[in-house]
Amino acid sequence: MNIEERNQPVAYNASKIIESMGLKKKAVAEKAGYSEQMLSDMLNGRKVIRIVDAVRIRDALGVDSNTLFDTEGRR
Repeated sequence: MNIEERNQPVAYNASKIIESMGLKKKAVAEKAGYSEQMLSDMLNGRKVIRIVDAVRIRDALGVDSNTLFDTEGRR
């Protein structure tokens, strides 16, 4: 299993939430305590999203864990 596969569905859902809410990745990254590059690396499968990262991203987006880990909306 590669990093991109491990990061799913969090990376996919976070990207869709950012897009649907009209947020800037830089603003989300800063709110989560990351650089824009670090968040980009996680969302694009270049860095593993750990549980602590998922929690920080979730909090920065203001969504619940079920929304971030949802696999039903992913096709």
